[in-house]
Amino acid sequence: MSYIHAGQSATGQAVNLYYQDWGTADAHSTAVLIHGWPLSHEMFEYQMTELPKHGIRCVAYDRRGFGKSSKPWEGYDYDTLADDLKAVLDELDLQDVTLVGFSMGGGEVARYMSRHGGARVKSVVFIGAVTPVLLKSDSHPDGVDQSVFDDMIEGLRNDRANFLHGFGRNFFGVNFISHPVSEPSLQYYQMLAMLASPKATIDCVRSFSETDFRPDLTTINVPALIIHGDSDQIVPFEITGQRTHQAIPRAQIVVYEGGPHGLFFTHKEKLTNDLAAFILENATASGQSYGIIGKR
Repeated sequence: MSYIHAGQSATGQAVNLYYQDWGTADAHSTAVLIHGWPLSHEMFEYQMTELPKHGIRCVAYDRRGFGKSSKPWEGYDYDTLADDLKAVLDELDLQDVTLVGFSMGGGEVARYMSRHGGARVKSVVFIGAVTPVLLKSDSHPDGVDQSVFDDMIEGLRNDRANFLHGFGRNFFGVNFISHPVSEPSLQYYQMLAMLASPKATIDCVRSFSETDFRPDLTTINVPALIIHGDSDQIVPFEITGQRTHQAIPRAQIVVYEGGPHGLFFTHKEKLTNDLAAFILENATASGQSYGIIGKR
């Protein structure tokens, strides 16, 4: 298996990040896929197998604490996670990449761009991302109340499997009249989530809910694409995707009508095609202006 060394834990143990690197030697560009909470890089299964057919090399890794990566006790703040992303780009010597961040992964994209000056990056994509900020506060009165995240953590502590079972149904928009994901697939994604460290799972709730990415977004000066479902019950579009688009110069936005949070599965073909078009456009073009594409 392939690993990247990302430093040491507070107790001196090596922190290694598992990654997959798929594509052909003649790829036109490279996408680095950053998964969402509480899953692992396997969530990008469809994109990882389809994007290389468009000439796009795909690199996806497991965040520390998740999947096959090391599971240290600490290090789940966004500064550390952005440094982990830098380790991936540096060790693989990737150049002119497109960073694709889903949900929590969008925060890593934003923090990397400010903390590391956008080094090695040609464009960025935010899919159902937690940016600019989720938590309700005096400076963000439209945000999500603290009690929602407290209840999530309480559910994880009391019965992690049961919490993730219910969370997964909301994640994919499953209800009495809508079944965009099969029961076996729901079970598979719950299995991926259960492989994560329970400590990392809880700490990351605090990180993605409490971190304010508004200053980070102002530093992004490369082409950006925001993709979000307007029926997202996990990361509400109105306070995240819509405002991320407003905060980033030269940004496109694509809104998927009726789309839930788990677009990588429920809208996998649309999402993959939109990613391919954006990545390949920016692999060869420069100096273009970007505006709202609209709903799809």
